[in-house]
Amino acid sequence: MTNWTALFSALGADPANWVGPDDEENRKHLPRYLFLRQAWRNVVAEGDNEWIGNEIANAREKPCEPYAGIGLALERLRSNGASDADIGEVVRGMQGQLLFRFTYLLSDPELDDPALEAAGFSELGWTLVETDPEFRPTTRVVGNLHESVLTTEPTGREMRPA
Repeated sequence: MTNWTALFSALGADPANWVGPDDEENRKHLPRYLFLRQAWRNVVAEGDNEWIGNEIANAREKPCEPYAGIGLALERLRSNGASDADIGEVVRGMQGQLLFRFTYLLSDPELDDPALEAAGFSELGWTLVETDPEFRPTTRVVGNLHESVLTTEPTGREMRPA
């Protein structure tokens, strides 16, 4: 039998948010937590502003490449007096909101479009599912991720200011 409290603790989660009395429910929480933990690792970490200088340098070197506008805009923001801390806070907040919106989209695609209805695709949607060891989809849906986005925010403050 799995010691769910120990497992979630070892993974960096607060077991109080994830572990319940039901083994099957705990089994369902594991992929939810792991997906969101990995997703948060792609959001700018609080206090990490090194990326700003990197984006500016990349844009100076290759100003016509995709996403070079990020570095060019960051350079203008800096030259207009914006602090790296404020820039980082805005970007981190927007990335956190995007993560929430993306995970909500997995649960409710909101495809209310007359063209789709006319073509017979009014019930089209998508979801995240677990895979087996060969990466074939299983029937185990990892749903309602948006409900746990703030719970898994790395600082534990659920995106509230420090």
